[in-house]
Amino acid sequence: VYKRQGREGTINRRQMIHATGALAALAALPRARRVLAGGTRGSRVLFMGGTGFIGPHMVRTLVDAGCEVTLFNRGRTNPHLFPELEKIRGDRTGPEIRKVSDREWDFIVDTSCYFPRAVDLLMGNVEKRTLAQYVLISTILVYADFSRPGLHENSPLATMDEAADSEDASQYYGPLKARCEQRADVALPGRVTSLRCGQIVGPGDRTDTFTYWPARIADGGEVLAPGSGNDPVQIIDVRDLAAWVVHCIGQRRVGPYNTVCSAGKYTIRDLLYKCRVLLNPDAKLTWVPTSFLEHQGVAPMSDMPLWAPPGKPYSGVYQVNAQRAHDDGLVNRPLEQSILVTHEWFDALPASRRRELRAGMSREREAEILAAWQATAHKSSP
Repeated sequence: VYKRQGREGTINRRQMIHATGALAALAALPRARRVLAGGTRGSRVLFMGGTGFIGPHMVRTLVDAGCEVTLFNRGRTNPHLFPELEKIRGDRTGPEIRKVSDREWDFIVDTSCYFPRAVDLLMGNVEKRTLAQYVLISTILVYADFSRPGLHENSPLATMDEAADSEDASQYYGPLKARCEQRADVALPGRVTSLRCGQIVGPGDRTDTFTYWPARIADGGEVLAPGSGNDPVQIIDVRDLAAWVVHCIGQRRVGPYNTVCSAGKYTIRDLLYKCRVLLNPDAKLTWVPTSFLEHQGVAPMSDMPLWAPPGKPYSGVYQVNAQRAHDDGLVNRPLEQSILVTHEWFDALPASRRRELRAGMSREREAEILAAWQATAHKSSP
């Protein structure tokens, strides 16, 4: 009997042989499988992108988890970030992609893939034998039909048969992402994680889609609020997305995941009321019926960000089934945290940037619609 002092008790000869054999078997595994057995620490991650909106959050979270991260990008967006990390400069759709071929990677996290041929080029140049997992940041827009709620991972995907060779992401963003997923699955069967993200929000968001509401309500005055307030809102905080990426790597979660908060968790009323409570209780929310807004030419999801009223071809876009992701470990922080941190970030930007919101309607247009609604309501009152 081999004695070991302390609370652990004793280890007999059979247990010692078993443990030694297990260690020998582990040592014989390819590095990628050994990394998976031991979590993320020390794993070599090739990060495609990494310096835009979502990338920096993911890179920091991966580094905090003990990963050795190398960035591959063109060096055009925020090139000053991460001076301590190795960087490979190049266009992934050009010959520079060959720079990744002389290395072995345990994981790839890809935030910059929009065209199927970009997947083909990447997979054609990396050493797939030791690659444990490829995490592709995709989108819920891969689905074919958003007219009804409850889209799940096996729902039909969008196609572009009428323009099979197009790379026009402005028109075919969702179908192109669907093809990227499919190409990745062919190249690495059983080793691909496709994160179909909904509306990503948080500090650094350059679209202002979510930011519009905290910024507008913080400014105060009368705020145009769309519809009845009961229409659903579904988001993913960028920091929760970053944590989810690391979790998927550490636990080897593969396959497609709808990566958003739970369907039905929040409504547009929840979002606007929480903004008012947190940022400006004196702001006045005026809820204007959907029919009136339509008559005024107000466009849901653009003039009124994050608003998808019922009865439209896109009404289910904020009612996607994300149960699989939550069952497998996705955690969403409270909406209040996303509101506060996003507003703090936006409020620290230069005044010229804050005056030019990239989503929503202008204050002048908002005032026109509110005046028209007040006039209509006044005429109809006894």
